Amino acid sequence: MGIPPRTCLCAFVLLAAFSLNGCGGGGATMEARTTTTGQELIDLDNAYKQGLLTEKEYEAKKKEIMKRK
Repeated sequence: MGIPPRTCLCAFVLLAAFSLNGCGGGGATMEARTTTTGQELIDLDNAYKQGLLTEKEYEAKKKEIMKRK
């Protein structure tokens, strides 16, 4: 007897809808900061004083942080 055409059409429509479910976002991302600029600078300074960063790395990161604020 076979599958009724209406059932096939419904299945096709559902499959198409689920396939397109992830579209439309455009890959946009949101970044939520949990620290303040001041805290980031304090943490950066502490890392530099502990010898975890070179002076060049410290200055580059400091500029990056200051640009964001």
